[in-house]
Amino acid sequence: MATYDVLTIGNAIVDIISRCDDDFLIDNAITKGAMNLIDAERAELLYSRMGPAVEASGGSAGNTAAGVASFNGRAAYFGKVARDQLGEIFEHDIRAQGVYFQTEPLEDGAPTARSMIFVTPDSERSMNTYLGACVEFGPEDVEERVVAESKVTYFEGYLWDPPRAKEAILACARIAHANHREMSMTLSDSFCVGRYRGEFLELMRSGTVDIVFANRDEALSLYETQDFDLALTKIGADCKLAAVTMSEEGAMIVRGGERIHVPATRIGQLVDTTGAGDLFAAGFLHGYTQGRSLEDCGRFGCLAAGIVIQQIGPRPMASLAEAAKKAGLA
Repeated sequence: MATYDVLTIGNAIVDIISRCDDDFLIDNAITKGAMNLIDAERAELLYSRMGPAVEASGGSAGNTAAGVASFNGRAAYFGKVARDQLGEIFEHDIRAQGVYFQTEPLEDGAPTARSMIFVTPDSERSMNTYLGACVEFGPEDVEERVVAESKVTYFEGYLWDPPRAKEAILACARIAHANHREMSMTLSDSFCVGRYRGEFLELMRSGTVDIVFANRDEALSLYETQDFDLALTKIGADCKLAAVTMSEEGAMIVRGGERIHVPATRIGQLVDTTGAGDLFAAGFLHGYTQGRSLEDCGRFGCLAAGIVIQQIGPRPMASLAEAAKKAGLA
């Protein structure tokens, strides 16, 4: 019997979210729609130029864990914070969501990671992330029991940036597969794919990763093509199962030669796309670990994504379990 449905592993980050116009991005040399890694000095500079902001615990995989818990799933999380104020905020928030989180905080060294997220009028988000304590996450932070007792262990592609995290992920894959569990990853963003294309493909083709999440741009980047149909064919051949999101067009679930299209959830108003992919993964994995059909898994994912983009911040403010009941999914 599994203790947890989904264990997620990622960069433990506190998001600082502010609205701006496109000129602000240009004036501050911020790449729109991407996750830009920055150092401490630039973090301080951008923070000084931000308008009114909202602070919220984030980090891609942390958001996914919170989403699984909001569906009343059993979630766990590995990620490194420092023993400081932002670290305490992160710990409190993820535990308050009902997620198991016991990674030891960093005592000396860099502070807790933070991401300054600028949301433009088109609701696109541009992330500027100082990884701080995240880069200290390593094999010693892997709790073998938790990996062995989780149906699916899911990690974010962003973890391929800090080098010691790779060792931890590969250790988790060995533990998971030795206990007949599955590994999953998200490609995170097309720039991340550009940095690690060969390594990501090797993870998939070697069977180290079983389930892959991507959006359309990431899938195209992975195979260096503009032919989306070709990208879907290739990703279906390279991993056991893939879920590719397509914004307002919904998602395509691919298993071998099989494709299942799931329409997007209708929404009232688009507010902030932060966390959309993270919450899609949460919904999909919740359905998957409950033994639901692939179509239902996609519907859970689209529901969660549709809810989170109608609010500020990447973690659901309302119960996803209740939303699933109203949608006839529960």
